[in-house]
Amino acid sequence: MAHEPLQKPTASELEILRVLWTRGPSTVREVYEALSEQKSLGYTTVLKLLQIMTAKGTVRRNEDQRAHVYEACQPAAETKRQLVDDVLQRVFEGSASELMIHALEGRPTSKKELEELRRLLDEYEGRKP
Repeated sequence: MAHEPLQKPTASELEILRVLWTRGPSTVREVYEALSEQKSLGYTTVLKLLQIMTAKGTVRRNEDQRAHVYEACQPAAETKRQLVDDVLQRVFEGSASELMIHALEGRPTSKKELEELRRLLDEYEGRKP
């Protein structure tokens, strides 16, 4: 399946996307209020970021209502898959095992999380033709 190339979102844009993925379509005010629980961002900053993201094609704006409503153009899983693929190609020369080793070595991993990774790998291997 062909994917449109992703213009990599900045850290602030990813925070906005997380709000939209969690809440669904939201006004600038709703995004601003959700973000202000975690960090200090001005309303106009959130508005400007959403305008930039609209121009990039990361979000779309519905202008049917008085307050414009924004929503992510792609689901979280698709955006994450494209970002990981970019890192995989640029940093790890396409090696998923190198990526995994560096991800696991970078922080403590619980036994439960390792078991979940094994289960996911077994499940993935079972789906391969």
